[in-house]
Amino acid sequence: MRTRAAALLEQPGKWQIVDVDLDEPSFNEVLVRFEAAGLCHSDDHAATGDMPVGKLPLIGGHEGAGVVEAVGPGVSSLAVGDHVVAQFVPSCGRCVACSSGRGNLCDLGMYALAGSMADGTYRAHLDGADVGQMTMVGTFARHAVVSEFSVTKIDDDIPFHVAPLLSCGVPTGWGSAEYAAEVEAGQTVIVMGVGGVGMNAVQAAAARGAAHVIAVDPAPFKRESAARFGATHTFADIDEAADFARSVTGGQGAHSAIVTVGVTTGEHVAQAVNAIGKFGTVVVTGIGDIQAEGLPINLWMLSMMQKRIQGVIFGMGSPTYEIQRLATMYKAGRLKLDELVTKTYRLDEINQAYADMHAGSNVRGVILHED
Repeated sequence: MRTRAAALLEQPGKWQIVDVDLDEPSFNEVLVRFEAAGLCHSDDHAATGDMPVGKLPLIGGHEGAGVVEAVGPGVSSLAVGDHVVAQFVPSCGRCVACSSGRGNLCDLGMYALAGSMADGTYRAHLDGADVGQMTMVGTFARHAVVSEFSVTKIDDDIPFHVAPLLSCGVPTGWGSAEYAAEVEAGQTVIVMGVGGVGMNAVQAAAARGAAHVIAVDPAPFKRESAARFGATHTFADIDEAADFARSVTGGQGAHSAIVTVGVTTGEHVAQAVNAIGKFGTVVVTGIGDIQAEGLPINLWMLSMMQKRIQGVIFGMGSPTYEIQRLATMYKAGRLKLDELVTKTYRLDEINQAYADMHAGSNVRGVILHED
């Protein structure tokens, strides 16, 4: 079959609308009709070249929700008609990482940047050439053949326009606070960068009872939005936020600082390390240029103050469990999803959507696919 998609033909490059041909689902694969796709900054990293990809052309998108239209041989977890959410890290359930409760680090993740299926081959083709799919899913396509391990079944009553946020932004941000920072009631928490990921770290810190949830972002719109998600204080500058954190902790500093800046640098991490107190934790969730190395931090302070720097992927949670858990919280009114969606776009408006993200006018944009 043929389907419409937004793809990168070069790096750096702009998203281009193309028609691609799809193979039938192979073993352990399903055909999904995506109804909506989230516009995460990670896809923009591919467009700018900060994150090299293994295959061009590349269909973008790793946040998405849709309906299973066909299943290949060997599929046991899904059926035609199931509503599903894409997960940017597949989870096979059998490798060492999955079987030890770390499904976010599944061995199949090695194919994520390659853009291929788990057997190293491709299911989408443009003018006879193989086409990669961002993190094995490629939700910027109306239809996609994906591994059954790359999607999670959700209840049919979860709206498609918010369901894609469960693919990445929400569990990554929420888990950054709950699992990585281990936020406890009464603590002081700084969140640096409150876009589609950081805003959910704010939600989680507030839900876990942090006394002071400090949001830092240069964009006025995002600071205003953060207050609606549980931020108690907002600042445009990390130094001001750090001074405030010290003022409410007897001079110690924040218990944790969660770095969710869109393009994260070593300087951002160093600022976060300086903002936390003794035995505090810096959570590094945001990503930047894959070539960048080095942290300009004081190693004596890191050691003698027993500070910790923790990297994060998918919020340190197992994808299937986190997607379903957070979906349940949304249905119970305990998680804001609708409020995260600032604006919806057509697929052919994707480059404008990312321009809006760079301008700081979106918490999260969402593409609504059309036939």
